[in-house]
Amino acid sequence: MAKVVADITMSLDGFVTGPDPGPERGLGRGAETLHAWVTSDDEVDGDVLREVAQAPGAVVMGRRLFDVVDGPYGWSDEMGYGGRFATRPAFFVVTHAPPERTRLDLDLDLTFVTDGPASAIDQARTAAGDRDVYVMGGADVVRQCVDEGLADELLIHLAPLVLGSGTPLLTACHHRRLVQRDVRVSPNATHITYAVRS
Repeated sequence: MAKVVADITMSLDGFVTGPDPGPERGLGRGAETLHAWVTSDDEVDGDVLREVAQAPGAVVMGRRLFDVVDGPYGWSDEMGYGGRFATRPAFFVVTHAPPERTRLDLDLDLTFVTDGPASAIDQARTAAGDRDVYVMGGADVVRQCVDEGLADELLIHLAPLVLGSGTPLLTACHHRRLVQRDVRVSPNATHITYAVRS
């Protein structure tokens, strides 16, 4: 059965970006190696990346993350969601207001959703059919999906990096017990899958 997977990379101290992230600075100061597992030649990282790239029929992301991937140092023909796997799921961007224009011209199926993550996930489920929906971030959208029980699973790529500050992931959430389902380890990340319990 298709599921909703909240999928994000996080530092050991709980940050998904460094300080001052944005379109001109990407994931922020000091966060350049946060996603080292994505470009790694390690077999475990490669297997995880392949699964993450090929499983979703649709992807949900927040507006701040979209602005980074749409920024001057964001996605391109060579680097983007699915990268070398040439994956092109439908994308649903949670935002208060759609941008007037976008830089990305990569044949992406982009929908801007203005009525919250639950609506974006509903629309993504319809677009995905019998395939999974992945919520790729940023922190606020992933937090809401976990906190509100919108995600079936939480997949954390735990990077061996201490950022010190930045954008924290799970803050001001309700008490919730998760069930650890899978752990895969590489030199670049510990990939942990949790079932999210209501």
